[in-house]
Amino acid sequence: MAEAHQAVAFQFTITPEGIDLQLSHQALRQVYLSGLRSWKKRVTRLKNNVITGVYPASPSSWLFVVIAILATMYTRSDPSMGLIAKIQEHLPVSDSLSVQCRTVVSAVLFSTLLWLLLIFTMRLCLKQLLSYHGWMYEQHGKVSNTTKIWAAMVRIFSGRQPLLYSYQGSLPNLPVPAVKDTVKRYLESARLLMSDSEYERMTTLAKEFESSLGNRLQWYLKLKAMWASNYVSDWWEEYVYLRGRGPLMVNSNYYGMDFLYVTPTPIQAARAGNTLHACLLYRRKLNREEIKPSRVAVLNVPLCAAQCERIFNTTRIPGEETDSLIHWQDSEYVAVFHRGRYFRLWLYHAGRMLSPREIEHQIQHILDDPSPPVTVEAKLAALTAGDRVPWAQARKEFFSSGVNKRSLDCIEKAAFFVALDDDEQGMMGDDPAGNLDRYAKSLLHGKCYDRWFDKSFTVVLYKNGKNGLNAEHSWADAPIMAHVWEYVMTTDCFQLGYTEEGHCKGDVASSLPPPTRLTWDIPAECQERIERSLAVAQTLADDVDFHVLPIQDFGKGAIKKCKISPDAFIQIALQLAYYRNRGSFTLTYEASMTRLFREGRTETVRSCTSESCTFVRALEGGEFTNREVCRHLFRTAAEKHQHLYRMAMTGEGIDRHLFCLYIVSKYLGEESPFLKEVLSETWRLSTSQTPLQQVELFDFVNHPDYTTCGGGFGPVADDGYGVSYIIIGENMINLHISCKHSCPQTDSHKFGADIKKALMDLLELMSPEKPDPSKAEQNHSKNSKKDL
Repeated sequence: MAEAHQAVAFQFTITPEGIDLQLSHQALRQVYLSGLRSWKKRVTRLKNNVITGVYPASPSSWLFVVIAILATMYTRSDPSMGLIAKIQEHLPVSDSLSVQCRTVVSAVLFSTLLWLLLIFTMRLCLKQLLSYHGWMYEQHGKVSNTTKIWAAMVRIFSGRQPLLYSYQGSLPNLPVPAVKDTVKRYLESARLLMSDSEYERMTTLAKEFESSLGNRLQWYLKLKAMWASNYVSDWWEEYVYLRGRGPLMVNSNYYGMDFLYVTPTPIQAARAGNTLHACLLYRRKLNREEIKPSRVAVLNVPLCAAQCERIFNTTRIPGEETDSLIHWQDSEYVAVFHRGRYFRLWLYHAGRMLSPREIEHQIQHILDDPSPPVTVEAKLAALTAGDRVPWAQARKEFFSSGVNKRSLDCIEKAAFFVALDDDEQGMMGDDPAGNLDRYAKSLLHGKCYDRWFDKSFTVVLYKNGKNGLNAEHSWADAPIMAHVWEYVMTTDCFQLGYTEEGHCKGDVASSLPPPTRLTWDIPAECQERIERSLAVAQTLADDVDFHVLPIQDFGKGAIKKCKISPDAFIQIALQLAYYRNRGSFTLTYEASMTRLFREGRTETVRSCTSESCTFVRALEGGEFTNREVCRHLFRTAAEKHQHLYRMAMTGEGIDRHLFCLYIVSKYLGEESPFLKEVLSETWRLSTSQTPLQQVELFDFVNHPDYTTCGGGFGPVADDGYGVSYIIIGENMINLHISCKHSCPQTDSHKFGADIKKALMDLLELMSPEKPDPSKAEQNHSKNSKKDL
């Protein structure tokens, strides 16, 4: 009970002699230091808001303008052309001020207005400059004079040393494509996947939509685009994510892995100490806006950083019709799960951040705690893994008051969630490939009750020192969380480090209060709800077939020699692999970002194109021996893919526009057969690239074993595949492949082998070296047999 007494700042008792007041100076000091830290954060936030608000100018530039105006006035010239005198006439100041003082005040006011006008003009110019996307369509290495002039102008108007959110006010709004253009592009993408009769019918529906209802819906959409920062993102967040009533686990949440070959320490508490401390360091940089704005690597064009605001202190709250996202400005603790118990772990003490060694000490205290969980407490988080409506009802009925509400509030208001697993995971043992697959499944869904799937992210730490994360999807997309995880992994190993014994570095303060155990009062009816949610989640988890496939000695370096975009190369390889796997083509989803625009998130690249299908059919139809024909078809398919990717990035995609038109039609109560059919299409091949964003943090030359493995997600369709891939350096690609056991037509391991073979076949096709005729004939023979 010592820690409970320390938490009380004062105590009083009423006696016959009066009130006996006892103050705890230590507790009062902790309150003072905690408040001091909070005020420092507010001041920093206010300062950053000012700096960001006047960007691309700086606050000091105001003083320069004032001095310049006053200097010109003292030379008996009027730079304001009479405006200063007008301001002086209407200046509501005391007559006791001298004429000279009133003149100075008027000049300062004029200078401030002039300064604000200059800022507005610079922002407007920068916004117009960033609306130009012609640079994306130029050939690699061939920059036109127009783009060179544009890049120089962007540098001039961009200012110096921008903070994380400095560019937000200068980013252009996402444009609304013309209905006829979107319909035309859709029909082009759908033609190869439909029979003649199906295509003719869809064309008729499209034409009717374009000539009638489409124009009316477009008018409302343009009105929204004029009013809102982004006409897609709020509806996308609400209707695609928050209104989904199925489980978040597997269906929505995704995961990120640890280093592939290296575990920095085998001590679970020590790895937790460095990992959690690195998360706090990132959050501090985030709060101070010291993180550099993300940019497109080619010409350093800034990307929107709006999604970064909700990385920490954010939770998804279940509702019966729709969920909601709640973000708190600050949280000084994390919620920790271990062996069915929940703890609150304070990460700050005496107004300072705990050191890695102190966090290790606190985590070890939790690991050594012998107390058992209360009834069903161990499986409580299964509510977040099951369907949303039962969880919303249970939350309202059993967690809206008393001890349950206090403990639930503690979890939901935590900076993030931490799961301490008793299992050992990683690429290890006699079956490294199988263990890697089990590692992925563990991060994706765990035991269905040892991750709090509603939190913005859960850090998972295993018994053997391996770690990973599980992230909720509605608040942001995977690249945002990947940026955090890259920083955490590299800071953990290359900056914080460990002692020779594997412990965190530093000392432990003797006055640290131990972690606090959360308590619950779970009635029998609530226990039944938990068990039902667990049964739903367990069925879903057991059905997931996952395979992680690291492909070594093949990466960006080999692909660049072929003078093909690495992403286009991999996407066409996926089309080839799927065709070999299923004997047909399918609608393919590739995620592309739209963060060139304010509050942009993602757009769909329909990677299955007529050009890629033509190439695959030619290759599989026996044209492999005619290398020049296949090479030409391959390059044509790659160029088409790159064109579609650029269009998606620049706001000329298909699916987000049609999605928003569909939402408007629902608001108006209008039925559109065309939109209904488009929105009901099944993405049997869902793909996504996880880009390595902070290349400077990794040293693959001197530390080749410290290779990040990337992350993955569950299958989108019951009879389809989910494929995530990350290109590591010059010589490695990691693939994460998911599907469902319940579908007899899908197999993640077989599809992984098909992808690897497709990559190698394409590399051989495009390789400048002369191929082995016998090998080409052997491949042709195999393909011919498969077609039979």
